[in-house]
Amino acid sequence: MAKVTVSLDAELVVEVMVLAGVGTPQDAVELVVRDYIKRGHRTEARTAERDEALHAVDVKPQDNQGG
Repeated sequence: MAKVTVSLDAELVVEVMVLAGVGTPQDAVELVVRDYIKRGHRTEARTAERDEALHAVDVKPQDNQGG
């Protein structure tokens, strides 16, 4: 896999290291990025489920609404 080098503010990275409980800046940033990606996938899955449920409601034949 290709690697990318990024410069970040040291205080920001140290805070992430403390919050993530890891000892290296590389591991801390990698954990944050992986978590961000996982959250995005979970959000996409929830949105897709909701859209499918709404679509199922729209597709159902409507009851006779008159009298």
